[in-house]
Amino acid sequence: MKKFFLGSLMALMTFFISCEETPPPVAYGPVPSGRQMNWQEMEYYAFIHFSMNTFTDIEWGYGDKDPALFNPTELDTRQWAKVIKEAGMKGVILTAKHHDGFSLWPSEYTDYSVKNSPWKNGKGDLLKELSEACKEYGLKFGVYLSPWDRNHPDYGKPEYITYFRNQLKELLTNYGDVFEVWFDGANGGSGYYGGANENRSVDRKTYYDWENTYKLVRELQPNAMLFSDAGPDTRWCGTEEGWVGETNWSTLNRDEVWPGFPDYHELRYGHEDGTHWVPAEVDVSIRPGWFYHQSEDHKVRTLPEMLDIYYNSVGRNATLLLNFPVDPRGLIHETDVERVMELAKSLEADFKDNLAKKAKVTASQVRGNAKKYNADKLTDGNKDTYWVTDDAVTDATVTLDFGEPTEFNRLLIQEYIPLGQRVQEFSIEAFVDGSWKELAKATTIGYKRILRLPTVKATQLRVHIKQSKACPVISNIEVFRAPKVYAKPDITRNKQGIVTIASADEELELFYTTDGTPPDVNSIKYEGPFELFGKANVKAIAVDPITAQKSPITLESFDIARKKWQLLNIDDKNAERILDGLEKTSWGQSAEKLPIDLTIDLGEDVKLKGFKYLPDQNRWSSGIVFDYEFYTSTNGKNWKLQNKGEFSNIKNSPIWQTKTFDVVKARYIKLRALRNTEGNKKAGYAELTVITE
Repeated sequence: MKKFFLGSLMALMTFFISCEETPPPVAYGPVPSGRQMNWQEMEYYAFIHFSMNTFTDIEWGYGDKDPALFNPTELDTRQWAKVIKEAGMKGVILTAKHHDGFSLWPSEYTDYSVKNSPWKNGKGDLLKELSEACKEYGLKFGVYLSPWDRNHPDYGKPEYITYFRNQLKELLTNYGDVFEVWFDGANGGSGYYGGANENRSVDRKTYYDWENTYKLVRELQPNAMLFSDAGPDTRWCGTEEGWVGETNWSTLNRDEVWPGFPDYHELRYGHEDGTHWVPAEVDVSIRPGWFYHQSEDHKVRTLPEMLDIYYNSVGRNATLLLNFPVDPRGLIHETDVERVMELAKSLEADFKDNLAKKAKVTASQVRGNAKKYNADKLTDGNKDTYWVTDDAVTDATVTLDFGEPTEFNRLLIQEYIPLGQRVQEFSIEAFVDGSWKELAKATTIGYKRILRLPTVKATQLRVHIKQSKACPVISNIEVFRAPKVYAKPDITRNKQGIVTIASADEELELFYTTDGTPPDVNSIKYEGPFELFGKANVKAIAVDPITAQKSPITLESFDIARKKWQLLNIDDKNAERILDGLEKTSWGQSAEKLPIDLTIDLGEDVKLKGFKYLPDQNRWSSGIVFDYEFYTSTNGKNWKLQNKGEFSNIKNSPIWQTKTFDVVKARYIKLRALRNTEGNKKAGYAELTVITE
C-alpha cells in the first residue's frame, strides 16, 4: 500500500512537472519586429494634409505657385494635437512635402518653402511647431515626404536623389523621434520642374534606389516604420476609402511589390504565403479630398461611415491613419472636430464593459494540458500570455460561460503575433435556448479582429477555430454589448417612384409618415420599399424596439415622381443616373464648346414653378454648372426661357440649387449650361428635378 501511494505520488508529480515544462510553439512564418509591434499597438493615428494646395483649392499642385500664397492666419498646431489626443489617437503624420514640392520647413536645399512665404515673415517652421505640440500632448510624430517633386528642376535625373535624401536627412535629424516615414506611390508625370513644364517619367522600381534610402532612415531613425506600397515595414491597404480586406494577412511577398505597384488590389488582402511581415495601414480622409476644400464642408463623413471605417480597418487587422484636411486658417475645421469626437464617444461606448472578464473560459484542447497555456489566459488582461493547442491540433474551440443569459453584439479577438499569423477560418456561436446558433464566420484574425454581431442574449459564447496554418495561438478575447447608433434614417425615391428607408443599424425599427407630421411608434412601420408618385413630405425615425430610444427625424420633400421622364438626344444609359434619386451617382456630358443642353420629356403636361439642380458630388467633378438658362416647352419644339442666371457660390458649396419662376404649363424642360466653375467644356449632374404647383 505504501509503495502504491509513493508510486502514484511520483507519477502525479511527474505529470505536473511535465505540464509546466511543456515547450511553447515555435514561430510560424514571418513575425513582426519590435518596431512593428510598437506601431501595431498604436492602432489609430492622424494624418495632416496642409500645404500650398490648401490655399489654391486643388489636390495635386503642379509646383508652379508663388510661395506668397502660403499664409495661414490662425495656424495652431496645439489645436491639432489637442483634437487628435482627445479623439483617442496615438500620433500624427504631417505632409512635410507633397507632390508640388513645397516644403513646410525652411529647407536648406530649396527656395520653394515656408522661408519664402509671408507666414511668420519667412521665419516659420511647421515641422518644429507640430513636433513640439506632439511632445506636449504625448503624441508620436511622423513625416510624409513625397518622392515625386513637380517643382524641382532635377526631378527624373540622378541628381534629384541626392536632393531627396538631403531633405530626408533634415526631417529625420531636426525634429526628434519619428515613428513613421511615409513615402507615397505617386511618382512621375507632368510638372513645372523649374519652369520646364513637361512630362517626366521614372522607373518606379529603380529610380529612387530605395534600398539605400531605407538604409538612411534606419541609420537616423532606427525605430521609425517605413511605409510604401511595398513596406518594407507597413504597406498601403490598396484603397483610400477606409477599409482593408475581410481576409487580411500581415504577410507579403515583399520582393514582388514596389512603390507604385500596379496590382494594388492584392495589398487589400496581403499574401497568405508571404515571405515578410508587412502589415496593412488604412489611410483615409474624413472628407472626400485629402486637402481642404470649402466645397466639401457638407461632405464630412457621417458617424455611421466613420464607425464602418474603424471596424473595417482596426477591426480587420490593420492600423487606421485618419486624415484631417487643415483649412486655410491653419485649424482643423469645426465640422471635422465634431465628427471625430462623435466617433470617439461612440467607440468608448462600444467597448465600455468587457463581459468576458466575468466569464468562465474553457477550451476543447490545451497544449500539453499545461496551466500556462490554459484558456483563462484569454481573459487575464496580459498581452504576453496566450492559449495554444498541441502542434497537431488546428481545429479547436474556446467557450465563454457567462453563468446567466447575457446580451452581447461585439467580439474582439487577437492572435499572439510574435509567433506569427496562423488562423485561416473561424466562427462565432451562441448558446441560446438550449442549442448553439452560429452568429458569424470569418477568415483571418492577426493582431486584432473585431466582429459586429447581431445582438443576442445567450448563456455561452463559443469561438471555433476551424482552420489554422499551425496550432492556433490566441492571446485575448473580449465581448461587449455596444449601444445602438441612433443616426437619422436615409430616405430615397428612385425614378420609378419607389421609396426606400434605411437605418445605419439594421436592428432598429423604422416608422414614417407621408403627410409631414412627426413620426412615432404609432406611425406606419416601414416593412419595405413602397410606391409614392405624388408630392409628399416623408418623415422617418429609427426606434430601438427594446429601449424605445429614437433617432432624430429625417425629412425628404418629394415632388412628382420621374417614372414617365425621358432624357432626349442622349444615347448613354448612364445618363439615367440623373433621375435615379441617389445623390452619390452622377453623369456628365462634354462638347467642343458650351453651351450644352440637357433636355427632358416629362411624359405629361404639368404646372411648373421652378427646378432644382444638384451638381456632381464626386471628388473629381465632371463639371459643375455655374451660368445657366432654363427653358420650358409644350411640344418640344417651341421653347420659352423661364429663368436664367448663376448658381452663386456653387463651387464652394455644391449643394442643391433651387430656382423658381411664375407658374407655367409644360411637358418639356431644358437646362442649358452656359459656363461651368472650371472654365472647361463639361456639364455634370447628380440630380435634376422640378417644382410643381
